[in-house]
Amino acid sequence: MVLGPTVQTWLKDLPIGEKSPQTSLVTNHTTVRVYLVDDHEVVRRGVASLLESDGDIQVVGEAGTVSTAVQEILHLRPDVVVLDHSLPDGSGIDVCCELRASAPEVRVLMLTSYDDTETISAAMLAGASGYILKNVAGDSLVSGVRLVAGGHSLLDPAVAGRVVEQMETHRRSMDLIGDLTPQQRKIFFLIAQGLTNRQIAERLYLAEKTVKNHVTGVLGKLGLQHRTQAALLAVRVKGADGARQAAQEASRPERSVPARRSVTAA
Repeated sequence: MVLGPTVQTWLKDLPIGEKSPQTSLVTNHTTVRVYLVDDHEVVRRGVASLLESDGDIQVVGEAGTVSTAVQEILHLRPDVVVLDHSLPDGSGIDVCCELRASAPEVRVLMLTSYDDTETISAAMLAGASGYILKNVAGDSLVSGVRLVAGGHSLLDPAVAGRVVEQMETHRRSMDLIGDLTPQQRKIFFLIAQGLTNRQIAERLYLAEKTVKNHVTGVLGKLGLQHRTQAALLAVRVKGADGARQAAQEASRPERSVPARRSVTAA
C-alpha cells in the first residue's frame, strides 16, 4: 500500500513506542508538565490523581471547554495536553489545530471514547502526537504521557491500520475528482445532492441531453455505477456540509461582465 506524505510522516514512528525524529522534549529525569482537557470534572480528577501518582508527572492545569483550554495552555506551555474529543464549545480537534499553529512544541495526547476512523484521522491531521481510548489501563496511560512527552508517537497498531486504509481511500478519491474538468466537477456535486438531469440542466443553463452525456462521463471516469455512489464519494471527500456547499457553489451562474454602454455626445 502506498501512503500519502501526511500519513507517512505521522505513522512512521509506529509501532507504539518507536522514537520520532523530533528532538526529545523531556528526559527521564525531568518532570513532565501536563494539562488536562475534559468536560467531566470527575474524569479530570481521576486522570490527575492517576498521573500525579507517578512522581515525574505534574498536572499544571485543567479545563472543560475549548476556549479556556487554549487560553491557559498558551500561557502555561505544558509539555503534554491530555485531551478529550468532545467538548461543550467545540472539539479536541479545534484545540489541536490552535496549538499546532500557536504552540507547536506542546504535544497532544487524545484520550477519548471515540474509536471511529474519521475522528482518529482528523486528530492525526490536526497534529495530535497520540490517540488512546479511555478504556486504557492506568499504567498504560502514564506510560503514554511519558512517551508522547519524550517525542514519541503513540497509536495502537490495529487502529493505525484502519487509519492508513481510510486515508489512502480518501487520497485516491481526491485524485479522481481532481481529474474531472471544472464542468464535470460541478455536475458531480450536483449529482451527489440528488438532483435529476433536468434539475441540473436548469441550474447550469444546459440542455438536458448535454447534462446526460456529462453524467455518463463523470460516473465512468470515477468508476461509479450509479448516482448514490457519487453522493457517498462526495461526502467522503468533503463531508456532508462540504458537499452541500460545493453543490451550491457549482450551481451559481458564472458572473459575466456587463457590456459597456456606449455614450453618444448630445
